[in-house]
Amino acid sequence: MNTPDIPLVVRRYGPSDAATLLDTLADVWAEAHAGHDDVARAGFTPETLRRQISGHARHEEFTLVAAFAAGQIVGFGYGFRCSPAYWYGEQLLPQVTPEEARTTGSLAGICELAVRSGWQGRGVGTRIHTALLEALRTDWVSLLAMPGDHPAQHLYRRLGYRYTGPYQPGPDAPVLDLLLLRTST
Repeated sequence: MNTPDIPLVVRRYGPSDAATLLDTLADVWAEAHAGHDDVARAGFTPETLRRQISGHARHEEFTLVAAFAAGQIVGFGYGFRCSPAYWYGEQLLPQVTPEEARTTGSLAGICELAVRSGWQGRGVGTRIHTALLEALRTDWVSLLAMPGDHPAQHLYRRLGYRYTGPYQPGPDAPVLDLLLLRTST
């Protein structure tokens, strides 16, 4: 898709807005992950995204950021403030380093960051990420990513995330990379 230099508008939404945006977010997510067989094999689908967002929108500090171009959503990301025990889980918590990341009272989990294929590589993901960090205002941010050499992994490394360890949310779930970013010094 040819995407001329159309200005981006970044907007922030709260928990009550998630339901109205759900179908559009699922469409953006599906386009962003088209051709990524590892994502499909891991069981991630637009329907699992809908359930995930609906569940996470129950968190009081749920924050969704969407980037618009010409009135259309071209990318989004969301996350929320949470405790280390909630985000990492009791089993992984003792292994998270540094210790400050597992004992902090200032942690956010970013659950999704997706950009339409024609807009990838143009700074949209970085702008969404920056807006999320500004909204969540925590000392630490963590996210889960598919392992491997993917454009998303390159973005996260460029943003300063570091690999913390493998994360498997359940016995039948895929093993993901747990990434961590310290936002304060």
